[in-house]
Amino acid sequence: MAHILLLHSVYGLRPAVLAAADRLRAAGHEVTTPDLYEVPAADTVDAGFALLEKVGRDTVLDRARAAAAALPPETVLAGFSMGAGVAGALLAERPEAAALLLLHGTGGDPASVRPGLPVQMHLADPDEYEPQDEVDDWQRAMTAAGAEVSVHRYPGAGHLFTDPGTPDHDAPAAAVTWDRVVAFLADR
Repeated sequence: MAHILLLHSVYGLRPAVLAAADRLRAAGHEVTTPDLYEVPAADTVDAGFALLEKVGRDTVLDRARAAAAALPPETVLAGFSMGAGVAGALLAERPEAAALLLLHGTGGDPASVRPGLPVQMHLADPDEYEPQDEVDDWQRAMTAAGAEVSVHRYPGAGHLFTDPGTPDHDAPAAAVTWDRVVAFLADR
């Protein structure tokens, strides 16, 4: 069983994030899903970016830090899209993290990686927010730093394909993603 800090996307704490947490709890994990905005979630990506701007990136990161502080050092850091970036940013402060799980986004500075850190990423292919060449560069840097990185691309899926409440949703890709995530977390 792992402790998992699961961070939401730019939309906010949506039902899809809570459903993902329930799925992971059903697999035997303890999951924390903080609301980094502390206001109702947005209905569109543009409204989500407006919320992020209003709340502020520093406040979002501070709220994620506060949620992480209550969890064991070996907690898995995980996030959706923007939340993946926040999870990656926390890695520098949580060197004992059991793993880094990135859904729909990149995250993590290679300078923060400990040798053997398991990292799993799930991205649309192509992804409007995560260009292939940038993902390749990130993967090479993380691997060179000692992380054990696996990247899964989903052809034809939209950016936030695991969220049934978005136009990007792709049920088959989401099902494969959750199977892979559950298997990845089984050893943490």
